[in-house]
Amino acid sequence: MIARKTKRYWVYILESLKDHRTYVGYTKDLEVRLTKHNSGQVKSTKHRRPLIILYKEMFQTKGEAKEKELWWKSRGGRQELKKLFY
Repeated sequence: MIARKTKRYWVYILESLKDHRTYVGYTKDLEVRLTKHNSGQVKSTKHRRPLIILYKEMFQTKGEAKEKELWWKSRGGRQELKKLFY
């Protein structure tokens, strides 16, 4: 029997230690993605480094992860983010 690698997708929220703004995204490899953000390889965050992970959540499908990412970017998600972290 061949072992199948479990697919996982992460929704994450980063906070800039420079300006305290947040960034929401999703990825298959959270460690690699955080490294890309902090090394300046991501256009939208390269001027806001360093960044730390405020929140992360794992999903089994890409669709679920994208749905949650969109929710965090919505008005309701932003309000929840403020309640939880600020």
